[in-house]
Amino acid sequence: MRTFSPKSAEIVREWHVFDAEGLVLGRLSTVVASLLRGKHRTFYAPHMDTGDYVIIVNADKIVVTSNKAEQKFSYRHSGYPGGLRAKSWKQLLEENPEKLVHDSIRGMVPKNRLGRAQMDKLFVYSGAEHPHAAQKPVAFDTSAIRRG
Repeated sequence: MRTFSPKSAEIVREWHVFDAEGLVLGRLSTVVASLLRGKHRTFYAPHMDTGDYVIIVNADKIVVTSNKAEQKFSYRHSGYPGGLRAKSWKQLLEENPEKLVHDSIRGMVPKNRLGRAQMDKLFVYSGAEHPHAAQKPVAFDTSAIRRG
């Protein structure tokens, strides 16, 4: 028997909405990364983009456990000597929570053109509104990933 490989025309992508209010960053990120990669599908293929579209709202109300907000940093480098810049997660949560959520999920997908294509299907918003109502997204049940 030959191994089944899905064709790109056969893949029907769904839209999921996550309300991040009160959710733990790492738990949310693992579920969203799995949806973006398509690992929830029966015809998952690691060499193909079989994932769904994901919208995350209320990113500014996400929870970071223990003292990670003060102890962890987000780094970027300009490419020049001495060009390393660091921001604590606490600063990032206040200034740009979308970047913190986006970077957390980006670390869980492949680091190649496939991962970049999968990340193009992720939309993160700090407020409760999003401009994707025309796609008829379905609210994802987050009861399993809530901090309990």
